[in-house]
Amino acid sequence: MNGIEKRIRVKETAEQVTERLVAFDRTFGAVRLCGVDEAGRGPLAGPVSVCACVMPLDEIAVGINDSKKLSEKKREELFEKITAVADYCVVLIDRETIDGINILNATKLGMKRAVEGLKNKPDHAVIDAVKGLDISIPYSSVVRADATSYCTAAASIIAKVTRDRFMRELDIKYPQYGFAKHKGYGTQAHIAAIRKYGPCPEHRLTFIENFVDARAETAAAELDDVR
Repeated sequence: MNGIEKRIRVKETAEQVTERLVAFDRTFGAVRLCGVDEAGRGPLAGPVSVCACVMPLDEIAVGINDSKKLSEKKREELFEKITAVADYCVVLIDRETIDGINILNATKLGMKRAVEGLKNKPDHAVIDAVKGLDISIPYSSVVRADATSYCTAAASIIAKVTRDRFMRELDIKYPQYGFAKHKGYGTQAHIAAIRKYGPCPEHRLTFIENFVDARAETAAAELDDVR
């Protein structure tokens, strides 16, 4: 092949993935290791969901992985298994806060509250990529921690399932936007709906101001409500 070596990547089994993630967490030597991750930093609407999760490392739940690599059905199944054994705290930071302090700071706030909300204080935390957290325990910021750390992968699943459920509830309240389908992300259909109907109270105004005068339309809607 013209001197170029063909690389073949062997696909890991679910068991092998779990073993790799657990082995990473054990390198910290912590009795109680906490994984911290978020879901929903990028969407145009809804909260950012943040979870801190301490998983027992003596009874392993096979199948836990980065939530983005799992189907919705699998995430829901694992959510039940994880929450049955974990010490976890999940926090939703609303869109008003996101617009007020920006998404990065809103995520940091959620991570702080989630860690502080655990029943028992962990010895160490593995944070997915985010740095500069104001928390009372030592932590390691790891790029793609949700695909590297067992506890962080579990946190990613809880955060994702919690937010998806919230967005499905919003879809009932605001059916014109299709939240149940795209979960608030900036799909063409979602943007078209915002342009047609204007923003709802769950839209992040700082995220949609490039394609709709969200603040003016929201102010007008609030005025109509008063009248």
